[in-house]
Amino acid sequence: MLIKLFSFAMLLFIPAIITAAPPEIGKPAPDFSLHDVDGKIVKLSDFKGKIVVLEWINEGCPFVKGHYENGHIPSMQQFYTQMGVIWLTINSTRPDNPEAHNAAQSKEILAKWHAHSTANLMDEDRTVGHLYDAKTTPHMYVIDKEGNLRYQGAIDDDRSTDGGKKASTNYVLQALDALIAGKDIVTTSTRPYGCSVKY
Repeated sequence: MLIKLFSFAMLLFIPAIITAAPPEIGKPAPDFSLHDVDGKIVKLSDFKGKIVVLEWINEGCPFVKGHYENGHIPSMQQFYTQMGVIWLTINSTRPDNPEAHNAAQSKEILAKWHAHSTANLMDEDRTVGHLYDAKTTPHMYVIDKEGNLRYQGAIDDDRSTDGGKKASTNYVLQALDALIAGKDIVTTSTRPYGCSVKY
C-alpha cells in the first residue's frame, strides 16, 4: 500500500517539474550557475545591479551564423558591454547532437566571429535552457538591474538568416536603450525565431 501511495505521489510530482512555468516579464529572472568555455563558474546573481542580456546560441545554426558573420550581434555586444551591460551567451545544445560543439570549439568559433560577449556559457545538461523555456537560437532575454526579466523573444523583426539586414525593429536594442535611459520598454515579448534549441 505504501509503495502504491509513493508511486502515485511521484506521478503527481513529476509533471509539476516538466510543466514548470517559464519566467514572467516583470518577475525575478531565475538564478543559475554555469561553466563558461574556459571552465570558470558564472552565476547570474553575480551581476545584480547590472543590466544583463541572455542570448541562446548554437554556432551551427544559420540564423546565428548570419547575425555573427555580418557583425550584427558582435557590434551590439561591443557597444553595450562598453556601457556596462553584461552579455551572456548560453549554449544548451545536447552534447551528442550532430550540431554540438564542445567548449574549446565554441571558444574558437566565437573568437573567429569577433564576439564581444561578457561570457560564453555551456549548458550541457540543458537545465538553464529548460528553466528559461528557450526555444530558438537565438532566443533573447533582457534582465534589469533589479534582476527582473524585462524582455524575451526575437532579436529583431527580420526573421531570416540574413542577420538583421532587413530588420526595421531591433527589440533587444530598444529594450536596452529604454532601460539605460530609465524609460519603459514598449515591446516586452515577441515570438523568437531561428533554429530550435537542440535539447
